[in-house]
Amino acid sequence: MSKVAVLGAGAWGTALAMHIALRHDVVLWARNSGHVSGMRKARANPLYLGEFRFPEKLTVEDDLATAVAGADLILSVVPTAGFRPILQQLKALGMSQPFIWANKGLEPQTAKLPFEVAQEELGSEYPWGVLSGPSFAAELVRGLPTAITLAANHKELAQQAAQLIHGSCLRVYNSTDVIGASVGGAVKNVMAIAAGISDGMGFGNNARAAMITRGLAEITRFGMALGAKAETFMGLAGAGDLILTCTGQYSRNREVGLQLASGKSLESILAGLGHVAEGVNTAREVMRRAEVIQVEMPITYEVNQLLTNQKTAQDAVSALLGRGQRQESV
Repeated sequence: MSKVAVLGAGAWGTALAMHIALRHDVVLWARNSGHVSGMRKARANPLYLGEFRFPEKLTVEDDLATAVAGADLILSVVPTAGFRPILQQLKALGMSQPFIWANKGLEPQTAKLPFEVAQEELGSEYPWGVLSGPSFAAELVRGLPTAITLAANHKELAQQAAQLIHGSCLRVYNSTDVIGASVGGAVKNVMAIAAGISDGMGFGNNARAAMITRGLAEITRFGMALGAKAETFMGLAGAGDLILTCTGQYSRNREVGLQLASGKSLESILAGLGHVAEGVNTAREVMRRAEVIQVEMPITYEVNQLLTNQKTAQDAVSALLGRGQRQESV
């Protein structure tokens, strides 16, 4: 593999494209022609990632067919809501390259994870996988140490794709637990909203630690019910991503929680955010899915109650604290 097409020029897509372009030819695709024109002129993505200059091996493109032509690997970083449509467009173009995605969440309305969408659109035998783990674009683009996981449905693809992306400041581990990596990356965003609410209400370090720990238990229960491996949730795609998103200053989902705790409406928060906060939609879809597979997720439930204006932050916290005493377990 020597040429990569990265689809989606948000902060994370751009940071990954810039990192990979330090060693390989990369085409960064964005749907908006005006955005692409601006990036070509600036040789940067000031809209989402400041003035960090693109490496020489990075080009930008607004035509999807041109972007993926001749690529050895396609890496999709489009939002989860647009994941199925981009797969359908690629299928129409006759895509045959291995396909990796880095979006995190559940598909609106269907409550399906990206790997389930990939199964439906590409089939189980097609080589595909997910890139996930504790990673802020603002730190990767600065060359700060980062470690993530690449899980694929074929062991060889997991190893080859991880090797392609691995290098410099970014350490990439490989795995075959696509389910676990997908669940960890999706549900941690809901827990980050809960962490932001806890911090915003001044509940302190004890409460945050308890929320993260029990949040991990919820994520693990949910993932294992879908067929994930328990050990995945102890790694980068599980605990690692959860801890970062619940505590990091760049976490959009934690910021949503912080502002909700201050009394702001969800509509005004999202309008001012400027970026996608996947946890808002994910909370609803996770609860929909949890009811079907009969998995208890009290934190996710209360976050969803708050997001849908059925409870205040104080009422949601009171409901969690008022739950009956029980044995600690996953």
